[in-house]
Amino acid sequence: MTGLAVAPRPTGASTPQLTVDLGAVARNTRTLAERAGGELMAVVKADGFGHGAVDVARTALAHGATRLGVTSLAEAFALRDAGLVVPVLSWLNPVDADFPTAAARDVELAVPSAAHLAALTAAPGRIRVHLHVDAGMARDGAEPGEWAALCRAARRAEQRGQVEVVGVMGHLGCADDPADACNARGRTRFAWAVEVARAAGLRPRDRHLAATAATLTDPRTHHTMSRVGAGLVGIDPSRTTALEPAMTLTAPLVQVRRVRAGTPVGYGHDHRTTGATHLGLVPVGYADGLPRVASGRAEVLVRGARRPVAGRISMDQVVVDLGPEGAEVGETVTLFGPGRSGEPTVAEWAAWAGTIEHELVTGIGARVARRTRAVPHLRSVDAAGSS
Repeated sequence: MTGLAVAPRPTGASTPQLTVDLGAVARNTRTLAERAGGELMAVVKADGFGHGAVDVARTALAHGATRLGVTSLAEAFALRDAGLVVPVLSWLNPVDADFPTAAARDVELAVPSAAHLAALTAAPGRIRVHLHVDAGMARDGAEPGEWAALCRAARRAEQRGQVEVVGVMGHLGCADDPADACNARGRTRFAWAVEVARAAGLRPRDRHLAATAATLTDPRTHHTMSRVGAGLVGIDPSRTTALEPAMTLTAPLVQVRRVRAGTPVGYGHDHRTTGATHLGLVPVGYADGLPRVASGRAEVLVRGARRPVAGRISMDQVVVDLGPEGAEVGETVTLFGPGRSGEPTVAEWAAWAGTIEHELVTGIGARVARRTRAVPHLRSVDAAGSS
C-alpha cells in the first residue's frame, strides 16, 4: 500500500538554503594567523570558496588577515567595488588582461612570464608585482630555465619606474601530504628563486609559498607571508587540524510517501526498498551541487538521525529513505553541515563522491537561497582593513 502526504506542515525554511557561519570563518582565521607567524593573505577566489567573497574577506581581515588574494582581475575589482582597499593580489591572468585598470585600482599582479611582464609594463603607472616561480607543479609560474632572465627584465622595468617588485611567490604541489618528498624540492626551488631575484638586484619584501596545508604543517614554508583560502572556511587538506566548516545546506521535505518492500526508486530503479518504509522527496539535486556520483552512498540528517539517499541523485531532487516512522512534509533535511548535531559533513560528501571538499563548496548552484550568520561582536573593519 502506498500513501502520499502533500499537505504542507512547514517547520523550517520553505526552500533549499545555504547558511554561511562567519563565526567559523573568524575562528579559523585566528587559528591560521597564529600558525602563519608572518602575514596572512586571505584568499577569497571563487566567491570566497563559495561562501561569499566580500563577507569572508571582511571577516578574515577583522581576525588576523592583513591582505587579500584572488585569481582573476574581475574578482579583485569586485573587492575594490565593495570598498576594500587593503593590498589585493591577482595571480592568474592572460597576457591581454586589463592591466591599465588593475594599475588604476591599485591591484597587485603576479608575473609568471616575460610576456606578462612586457604586457603589464605597457600599462600607465607603476604596478606592484610578485614574480611567480614554478616550484614544481608544471602549472602556473615561470620555469626555472626562464627565471633568471625574468628577474633581470623585472629589475630593468623597476629601474625605469614601470613596476615595483614587492614579492616572489610559488605554490607547493604536495603540501596535503607533509611527508611527501616533493615538498622539500619545492622549498629548495623557492629558496633558489629568491636568491636569483636578489642577485638580479631585486629586494622583494613579500615571499610566500605556503597555502593552507603548509601553513598548518610546515613552518619552513612560511617565509614572510602565507596564503590561505580553504582553511578560512574550514577545509584542511592535510587533515591535521580541527578547523570549523562554515557551510550548512538544508532543504525541506516536499513530499512523503509510504511504500511497500521492493518499491523501485528513481531513474534506472537502482534502488529497491528492503521493507515497508517512508520515502521523502528533497528539492535539491546535482544542478544545486550535490554530486550525482554519491548516489547509493550519501546520507542526510532528518529528525536527528542519519537517513540514506535512496536511488540516483537527480538534477533537481533526491529521495531519502525515512524509515518506518517517516517524517512530515515541511520538515528540514540537513544535507551537510559542521557535523556537531550528527549531520554529514562536506568531507563525508567528498568521500562519497571521490572528490575533494573544495569542489563541493564551490559548486552549490545559484538557485539555492543564501543566508549569512554574522560573527557575534564582530569588530568593525573600515575600508583600509584597520579595526
